[in-house]
Amino acid sequence: MNAFRFLGDMTHLFSVLVLLLKIYATKSCSGVSRKTQELYMLVFVARYLDLFTDYVSLYNSVMKVVFITSSAAIVWCMRRHPQVRRTYDKEQDTFRHTVLVAAAFLLALIFHERFTFREVMFSLYRICPGLLILNW
Repeated sequence: MNAFRFLGDMTHLFSVLVLLLKIYATKSCSGVSRKTQELYMLVFVARYLDLFTDYVSLYNSVMKVVFITSSAAIVWCMRRHPQVRRTYDKEQDTFRHTVLVAAAFLLALIFHERFTFREVMFSLYRICPGLLILNW
């Protein structure tokens, strides 16, 4: 186990838990970009497609499930929770994430090692964060 990876995972896990607790405690998602959270979920799903095919370790598998589930929980709260979804401000969340996903998907179709669904999704996971940074 790499200590830096463990510290990175725990820091990420802590930040996600803080966000989830903030949303549940205040019943509000104001100030949180739903589109960014949806992109996080897409990136984690694309990145961890190998969850059920390539076993590395119990820790690795559990963390993959935790990251996907926590991202889905945040998106669910922002879209479906009766009180939380009313606090989402669509006018403030102006990022055009569909354009980013379309561009990333086209680039993933061009830049991949093998033309398989899993490889294209893996390329998508690597390209999305880079394009997201360009938007800021």
